[in-house]
Amino acid sequence: MPFLTALKRVNLRQSISLPHNSIEQGRDPVADIVFYEKPGCTNGEKQKAILLAAGHNLLCIDILSYSWTRGKLLDFVEGKQPEEMMNHMAPAIKKGEIVPAHLSFAEAVEMMVAHPILIKRPLVEVDSMNIQGFMDSRLAPYLGDWSGADDVVTCPNQKTLSCDEQKRGAK
Repeated sequence: MPFLTALKRVNLRQSISLPHNSIEQGRDPVADIVFYEKPGCTNGEKQKAILLAAGHNLLCIDILSYSWTRGKLLDFVEGKQPEEMMNHMAPAIKKGEIVPAHLSFAEAVEMMVAHPILIKRPLVEVDSMNIQGFMDSRLAPYLGDWSGADDVVTCPNQKTLSCDEQKRGAK
């Protein structure tokens, strides 16, 4: 696990109760996964719990404070339309200040590098793959016994204030 030495590894098992976690049962983890997240995101917490329950090691990185480059972001979004790769719950998009459908690919990438809140989450690095979004079919083999019945993608604040707006006390 050489990539874990450069960054602090987050041990989420201490804060998430997973009685059947294969790591805690003494089996080797299935994969080392880098999980770019917005800390405190309700769905991000659910997604991490699913990956941990499947026995994986997670290295969680704050997507908002990470130093993004165009090249690094392209690894996740190449070939997608702006509407597919941008976070529709970002305040500027939600308010209509940014309309992904009106952007070129290059404009969208430039905006996301400058303002990572615009990046659709999570971003996942696993087994030499760069995956954007939790429902990407390439992530399916890593989801363990998760049935997919629970919605862990749709923001629970979609029709109300975002998590950030709630923290600021916006109306």
